[in-house]
Amino acid sequence: MNAARRPRQLAALIAAQVCLHSAMAGVRMAAPLWLLREGHTAAAVGLVLALFGVAPVLLALRAGRLVDRHGYHAALRWSAGLACVGALAALAASLRPMAGGPALAMLCLAAGCLGGGANAGLIAIQREAGRLAVDVTDLKRVFSWLGLAPALANMVGPLLAGVLIDLAGFAIAFATLAALPLVALCVGPLIERSVPAGQSASRPTSTALDLLREPGLLRLLAFNWVLSTCWDAHNFALPVLAHTRGLSASALGGIFGTFAAAVVAVRLVIPWLAHRLQEAEVLSGAMAVTALLFAVYPLLQDAWAMALVACALGASLGSVQPMIMSTLHQITPPERHGQAIALRSMTINASSAVMPLVFGTLGGALGVGALFWLVGAAVGAGSWAARRPLVP
Repeated sequence: MNAARRPRQLAALIAAQVCLHSAMAGVRMAAPLWLLREGHTAAAVGLVLALFGVAPVLLALRAGRLVDRHGYHAALRWSAGLACVGALAALAASLRPMAGGPALAMLCLAAGCLGGGANAGLIAIQREAGRLAVDVTDLKRVFSWLGLAPALANMVGPLLAGVLIDLAGFAIAFATLAALPLVALCVGPLIERSVPAGQSASRPTSTALDLLREPGLLRLLAFNWVLSTCWDAHNFALPVLAHTRGLSASALGGIFGTFAAAVVAVRLVIPWLAHRLQEAEVLSGAMAVTALLFAVYPLLQDAWAMALVACALGASLGSVQPMIMSTLHQITPPERHGQAIALRSMTINASSAVMPLVFGTLGGALGVGALFWLVGAAVGAGSWAARRPLVP
């Protein structure tokens, strides 16, 4: 691979992910607003939002096999097309003749297509990003830069949708969001075409679940699930904690903003420190620090103190994703990286769909403070297991 083209190709992968994820995030923000404006119930809103998470679980393995067999460009065309169809379905739902039950059905279709398409694109992009790295240290650098894409997309998509809704209405907003996956296709030619590692083989005899027999992969997915649970617990419990402390909406937004800024900051720093970082040490340290911060969180009363802890938590959790992806690419066969990434994606999305229900039950029964302490205890226990390196 031409080393001079690598920065351009990485930038193209980041741009593609920002476009796909922005389209999904924008519709995910706008669809509930449209449903509520048209008089739909909170249950309808919940159904649509749930489908954004359910579809990736159902389609992840298919997307992983597709990118392993046919490479990045074929998988990107499929995912961008699916995301574009989803945004166009949201556009159709927003038109007056579609009001009522058919509109809800169209938004359900939109959620499924956008959730599945954006996630399939992520699998293809992450697999291709791993192929750009020249060594283990470079893997950490590449995935640190790539980790900036979701943060940017979660800002760009909702902001773009909100501004367009206020200026021109829902239809224009959905139509604009539908164009973003096409932009992802436009930057595709910047990525070199390569023959997939497993393309020459005949029909594979093993399944994606057979990858769990790879040394270390099951442990890695378990660590990933525990840390993903920490993200979900923080997103769920912090608003409840802020409400009990009497904090304003702007204060809560500032705390979440501080958390997000710390995630971005640590991923900007990691590329410069990658040669000094060991995956097992970072994972173990991040889990230990997260456990400590979760123990402190329920004791805080002041918004500034919460923002300080949120900043430290963002730096801790934000450091994990590059290490997880670097390790995953080292412990799985190159010709099956797509399926390994798909298994990770399924774990995260399934957790995000189920754990808020668990948190609601535990929080109602034990209180939000106990929820923080239970999750903190689990991740703290995991930090000891993470000290043993996963890479032979």
